[in-house]
Amino acid sequence: MLRTDSVTSTPATIPAALATAVALVAGCATEGVEDATDAVAYEGARVIAGDGSVIESGVFVVEAGRFAAVGASGEVEVPDGAERVDLSGRTVMPALVNAHLHLSSERDERIEQLQHMAYYGAGAVVSLGTETGGIGIEMRDEVIPDAARAKTADRGITMPEPGRSEAPYWVETEEEALAAVRELAERQADIVKIWVDDRGGRYEQLPPELYGPIIDEAHRHGLLVTAHVFYLEDAKRLLRAGVDVFAHGVRDLDADDELMALWAERPEVVLVPNLPGPGVALDLSWLSGTVPADRLAEMQAASVDNPAAQASFGVQARNLARFAEAGIRISFGTDGNAAWAVHQEMEDMVRSGMAPGDVIVAATKTSAELMRWDDLGEIAAGKSADFIVLDANPLDDITNTRRIDAVYLRGAMVDREGISARLLAAGTG
Repeated sequence: MLRTDSVTSTPATIPAALATAVALVAGCATEGVEDATDAVAYEGARVIAGDGSVIESGVFVVEAGRFAAVGASGEVEVPDGAERVDLSGRTVMPALVNAHLHLSSERDERIEQLQHMAYYGAGAVVSLGTETGGIGIEMRDEVIPDAARAKTADRGITMPEPGRSEAPYWVETEEEALAAVRELAERQADIVKIWVDDRGGRYEQLPPELYGPIIDEAHRHGLLVTAHVFYLEDAKRLLRAGVDVFAHGVRDLDADDELMALWAERPEVVLVPNLPGPGVALDLSWLSGTVPADRLAEMQAASVDNPAAQASFGVQARNLARFAEAGIRISFGTDGNAAWAVHQEMEDMVRSGMAPGDVIVAATKTSAELMRWDDLGEIAAGKSADFIVLDANPLDDITNTRRIDAVYLRGAMVDREGISARLLAAGTG
């Protein structure tokens, strides 16, 4: 189960839920006093910065919702009057940036999803192409309490797929495809999503003569294009056509030398692996903070060894390992909308052969860079103070990312207890 031990504050130990109250009291006490500050200094934690570096005993100062200074103990000047929070024995890492999922088009449900994601440590997410009514664009700049921020592809682009989602643009001609891109550009979508997949032979897939012009037109408008892909040969064609991001890895075959050579010619292309389930029985008890007991019991019962799933995972895991070894830029995403999937994805990336530290970089800094979130993804001066306080070191065991003590977004502690209580009461966790 998730622990609820709290962040401690020097000199006495107090519950994490009181940290914000302490700050407020301190603020009232200094109201009207010259040089009063809202700065908080967090001291003593192992700091995983998000760029691959680690400070074993770190100090970081948060002021006005941003990191004002970060460094080793004894090397950071703490402002006079700053509150001090003792994080000795804890590990701190940046909040996660999920570059591939799908959010609801209904406002209240979307807010609940973004708060649920914040509970599990996501500070920002990207909804890729299955929205209606422009909800993602409408809500994009809102600051929602206790919630991850979100960017959006608005409506993606695909060939007609009757029976599946009708949210994307269904295009069959170049004229329709270009019109879709221009409308997305006018609406200021954050990225263009295309699907290049025949869904196991059930549909005609978007062909090169359509996705080539889509990619070119998107680039004319300064937009990146991310592609849902399944087949090895389609990945090669998309690389030749100028795609910027793969929203999945190659899933049908092991990557071959031709694919690797094409990718080496375009090292700026980013992979968001989005691995499938590994097909092995898993302990899901750590989800009890938001998943009602009856539903969790059903999920646990369904988590069994599955040889077919293991084979599917094996293909994608081998490919991810080869891509990582080749130095391909790897980002992070989970598809779907399960808030806790970020932790399963990190575990699966390590299961594939990536080092925990490299997975954390993918899930923070690289994803933030991909989505042009200049103030996210790192614990560094000037960045938004979005971070996770952990009870154990994920560099030793990546599943320690689940041992969350506290999540902070924009410098404010997320009310994880309140989110947990609401989700469990509603039975929607």
